[in-house]
Amino acid sequence: MTINLNQSAEKFMLLMDRLRQLGPQTAPPRKANISHSQLAFITYLNSNPGSGIQSIASGLKLSKPTVSVGVSQMEEAGFLTRQPDPQDGRAVQLFLTSEGQKLQQRTLEFRCKKFERLLVEITSQERATLLKILEKAILSVEDQTQGETK
Repeated sequence: MTINLNQSAEKFMLLMDRLRQLGPQTAPPRKANISHSQLAFITYLNSNPGSGIQSIASGLKLSKPTVSVGVSQMEEAGFLTRQPDPQDGRAVQLFLTSEGQKLQQRTLEFRCKKFERLLVEITSQERATLLKILEKAILSVEDQTQGETK
């Protein structure tokens, strides 16, 4: 049985909705009362400590004002801190606080448990195929998006 691209897209969206609903407990970001985009800031800063607002905006493909508002909210909540950039007196570097690091770690552990539950019943070969196909699809869209913005 072959399904067309439109049917595939609809099925994929339904599966993604179901996937979002899976999980052993409430996700750490919800308990911490932060949004998914704010969690993306935490994840980005965990991998790129000392980044500035422009770097985060570029890395997450968000506008500088969006990142600036999110950073202010996260700083107020105690998840990150600003420090002067030693090379540019006008700029700031952003770092996770210990609370931000704890939230990032709890979120990572939560996500790993969630996806382990999802993947446990499929073979290692099926997992490799799934990841390869998903990566190929994402890279294709990223390439298309980069072509549109040039």
